[in-house]
Formats: sequence, C-alpha cells, structure tokens
Amino acid sequence: MHIVIMGCGRVGSTLAHILEDSGHSVAIIDRDPQAFRRLRAGFRGRRVTGVGFDRDVLAEAGIESASAYVAVSSGDNSNIISARVARETFGIDNVVARIYDPRRAEVYQRLGIPTVATVRWTADQILRRVLPEGAEPLWRDPTGTVILAEVVFNPAWIGIRTSDLEAAAGARIAFVNRMGEALLPTSETVLQEDDVLHIMAAENDMDRINKVLSAAPEEGQ
Repeated sequence: MHIVIMGCGRVGSTLAHILEDSGHSVAIIDRDPQAFRRLRAGFRGRRVTGVGFDRDVLAEAGIESASAYVAVSSGDNSNIISARVARETFGIDNVVARIYDPRRAEVYQRLGIPTVATVRWTADQILRRVLPEGAEPLWRDPTGTVILAEVVFNPAWIGIRTSDLEAAAGARIAFVNRMGEALLPTSETVLQEDDVLHIMAAENDMDRINKVLSAAPEEGQ
C-alpha cells in the first residue's frame, strides 16, 4: 500500500516509520522542511514540502495511487480540509484526520470522515492511570455515546456463562482477558476466577450495568 501522511510531527513521523517497517510505501507532507529532521536517516519515503490541501502537493506525494490518507498536522482546520480534498477530489476512501477539539470531531464523524480527537483520548489515558480501576473507559467513540469499559463483577458470577451475564446486564462483552490473553466469548464460555471483562455499552448505561454486575446473579441464572 502507498500511504500519504500530512504532518511530520511526532505522530506523523512515528506513523511513517511504522508503516515503512511494515512494508508500505510512504509520502509525508509538511509545510516546514525542518520538520523532516524527525525522520530517521534511512527513511526511504517521499518528503514533500507544502500543505496537504494543495492539489499539486498531494499529486507530488502520490495521492493518485494512494490507498490511505492521514492528516495529523497541528491544525484542526488544515487536517479536515486536506482530508476532504483527499476523499472528495481524489477519491481516497480510507481517510483519517486528527482533531484536537472533540466537538468538531463529532461533526466530522457524522460527515463520514473518521477522526481521532486527541484531547479527549489523552485525557482518557491519563484518567485511567490516576483514577480507580474501571472508573474511565478504555475507548470512547468520537460522539461520546459508546464506550469500551473494563468492569468488575461479583465473584458469584464465576461459573456462569458469559451469554447469561450479557442477558442480565443488557450489555455486550467485547472480550475477556484470561491469564493475560484476550478471549472472544462464545455462547458456551463460562466465567473463571481472575477473568477481566471488557464491555461495549452506551456510556449513559454504565451505572446500571456496574450495579447489576456488582451484585450476585439472580436465582436461575
């Protein structure tokens, strides 16, 4: 695959190295030629000076043969404009834009442009480390509606099928961490001691789910 990246900051340069190490060809765009100093000496991809919403700059970066476009400059407006140009002018379906303002991220997500709201993501990562376990979600969609959360369950649920727990909690188990490995539960999976549950749910439903799982299962489950 050929991937075009706008923004040669820490995120952009790291992505460029990872993608190149994975066997992909990469072109990276930045308006400041000094930014390319972040690239390692052996970087084989294209370095293109300019802005990612300039059609000539994108053409020089090989956008016409690209499979994906990533906008991770320091400016929300530049990222979203360039992402729209890549999608609407050059027909690139796989486009991602970094957005610092989560309110904007929600708007652009609705327009069909996947976004990474770095302020919200960074805040979530910090909160997960300073608050008690399970207090903050592991992942949150840009609209803030759906989250992936690690939840604690009452030991009385051990030996109960995960499908029964889902029915009781009205939630979906994304995966179970068992002895350090991720397990996708089936209808026959039974909870074991030291299992760690990860649930996908609406954020406004988490208080109810935690209340159900903190109590013992009802008779007959």
